Formats: sequence, structure tokens, C-alpha cells
Amino acid sequence: MSEKLTAVLRLYRLISAAALPIVPLVLSRRASRGKEDRERVSERRGEAGVPRPDGVLIWLHAASVGELASVLPLIERISSRGVNVLVTTGTVTSGGLAEQRLPRAVIHQYVPIDVPLYVRRFLGHWQPDLALFVESDLWPNMIIETSQRGAPMILVNARLSENSFHRWRHLPRTIGNLLARLDLCLAGTPDDALRLSDLGAPRVVTTGNLKLDVPAPSADSKQLMQLTDAIAGRTVIAAASTHAGEEDIIVAAHKRLTGRFPNLLTLIAPRHPDRGPSIAGTAAAAGLHVRLRSLGELPDATTDVYIADTMGELGLIYRVAPLVFMGGSLVPHGGQNPIEAAKLGAAIVHGPHVWNFAEIYAALDNAHGAELVADSERLTATFAAWLSDAKTAAQVAGVGRRTVEALGGALEHTLHSLDPYLMQLQLRQRAYNA
Repeated sequence: MSEKLTAVLRLYRLISAAALPIVPLVLSRRASRGKEDRERVSERRGEAGVPRPDGVLIWLHAASVGELASVLPLIERISSRGVNVLVTTGTVTSGGLAEQRLPRAVIHQYVPIDVPLYVRRFLGHWQPDLALFVESDLWPNMIIETSQRGAPMILVNARLSENSFHRWRHLPRTIGNLLARLDLCLAGTPDDALRLSDLGAPRVVTTGNLKLDVPAPSADSKQLMQLTDAIAGRTVIAAASTHAGEEDIIVAAHKRLTGRFPNLLTLIAPRHPDRGPSIAGTAAAAGLHVRLRSLGELPDATTDVYIADTMGELGLIYRVAPLVFMGGSLVPHGGQNPIEAAKLGAAIVHGPHVWNFAEIYAALDNAHGAELVADSERLTATFAAWLSDAKTAAQVAGVGRRTVEALGGALEHTLHSLDPYLMQLQLRQRAYNA
């Protein structure tokens, strides 16, 4: 890549390099707070935890749990072609998901902090032949150093919100310089494609949202039976992937609903499970009986609010709760993924702040496969209406499931666009093995 760096990128490079002495301190503090994997923190400094396998290597980077979950089927399909695959993520929770769900032959490492020395150390060891970045996690040093090594870079399931687009328009040459280093951008929606093209991304293709092709999350059969037995006979609603400020709303809704539905049980699965105890405090302060799943507790007949503050169990929650509020939408976060809940037959209600999944929520709302509410009063009213009319709730759930199924196909479109790169690497791997 011959394009010169802009002044902003040169400044970023200087500042990130100068920050090198304090990064170990930051990592140590994060590890003490559970934000880093203590045993693997060296990977965040670009130090490899395992040897590089011989032959071709494809590197795929997914920032966190949501991004990694969306590309698991893609990783499986690429790995099945007989090439080495390295997956990097940046959070402890995504590392846990990688350990559970990645194919056995796929290597997982934590991505290095975006400091030039760490990135060069990482790339010097792994020497990727192709780099795939998921959604929008584009760190400047990572992009610049990879482009200088000549490895093709492709953005898959590319996403750029309207808010991010307007922010980047204040630095058009900087974002243009980074995007121009990519070989290909596979956008999740036509709107994403248009915004990326306007900012300077080359060869933008709309392939669809890979999250729509992810199978519905599984649930441990024993755990499902235990929870089903524990809540038998109860009226159940759930709030999934909630953020700070939303649990107060859910607790208030629960208290209003119990006037009509005295047997009501509300399940709350916070987006960040470590917030479980504080949410329990909020519910208890409102006079409600609370139990925490992280403590190994199950709800009993006296439980009002059951907090599912564990990782990887939304599949369990969606199977036992016919009505689900999707979090991150009554506060300005951008909304959480409704696809899994819809695939598992939940009737979905959500707030107005859903720009992270705007196309999917619009499709659901337009088809009456979900319900948009503006505030806590409308949320309570919608739950009350659906709890009083199971037939209507089931119709909403059915439409929601069919809507997300009809939007699928992104995996095959993505593989078709990647095929020229993958075929070339397959041939090189076969030649190496011969």
C-alpha cells in the first residue's frame, strides 16, 4: 500500500507508540478486574501462545461475543477447506465462547493491543495470508501494519451506523486512507454499503447480515428441564441483554403487572452478567424477592425476579419465556440482536434505539413480528395485552420467526464473494502438503 498516512494517522501512530510503557500497567489493572485473561495476557502484547502451523493461514478477527457468534458458521465452512485458521477476539467472554464453539482445528488468540510494536510482533509470528475483519473493528495500526505486509484484507458482515458515518465524515481523509487499504467490503445491508462507499471503501458488495444465518442457540437439556420444572405454572416474561437503566424499567413494569397477573415471574438476563448483584439490589429495594442464577439458585414459588447473570444461556431463557423485551433499546445503546429470540419463538417487544440492527427491527415491525414501544408505560401495556391474549402473542412470535428466516442467505453470499481468495489459498496449501 503506497498511500501516505494522513496527519491524524501519523499522530495516532506516535501516541500509541509512546503509550507502550503504560500498557502493561493498564493490562494488569484490567486483569485484576476480570477484564483480561490473566493466564493469556501476554497475547495482548502480541506474544503468541502457540506455534504457527505450517502452510497457509487465514486470520479472522471478531471483537467480542456478538461478532464471533455471527461468524461461527463462516469459520466452520472456511476451516473445512483444509486451510489453517486463526481467530482473534478482544474480550474474556469472547475467549470463553471461542473455547466452547470453535472447530477443534481452529486456533484462538487474544488480539494484541493496537500498539505498533505489539501488532508487528503478532504479525511477525502469524504471517497471515488473508485477513478477515468482522463488522467494524478496524484498529489503525492493525490495518496499516497488515497492509504493509501485503496480506489482502476483507471486511465481512461490514456495518457502519448512521452515527458512526457522521462522525467519520469529519475526518474523511483519515477513514478513507484506512478503508482504501481493504481489498473488499462485504456489507450487511444496502445502507451499510452506501455509507462505506461514501467514505472511500473499495469494491463494496452487499451480502446480507450473517447474524441471520446463525442457528438458534442451544440449551443444555438438563438445565432446561430444571428451570422448566422450577417455573411450572408461573406466568413468565423476560428481559434479555439489558443495559443500565433498563432494569429499573423492567422492575417497575413487573410491579404494575402483578396487579393483574399475581403469579408473574420476570427473568432478567443482563448484557453484562457481572451486573447481576447490582440488579438484584435494585429489585430487592423495590420490595421484590430475587434469586441469582450465578449463585446456582433456581426460582421458587416466592421469586418475583430471577436474574440470569450467566454467560451463554440466552437459548435457555428464550425457550422458557414466550414474551421477551430486547435490551439496549430503551436506552440509547443501539439495541441488541433480536434474531435468536425470534428463531426460538418468542414474541418480541423493543424500544426505539435499535440502530445496530435497524434493518432487522424494521422488517420485524413492518410485518408485525415485533412491537415497538416508546417508553415504560407502553412496555407494560404491551406485556399486559399479550399476557391477556396468548393467541395474539403467538401470532406475533410466528410472524417474527418467519421474517428472520426469510432474511437469511448471507452465509452463502459471503462465501461466494470470498471464494476467489479461498480457492487460491487452498491450492497453495495443497501444493505445500504435496
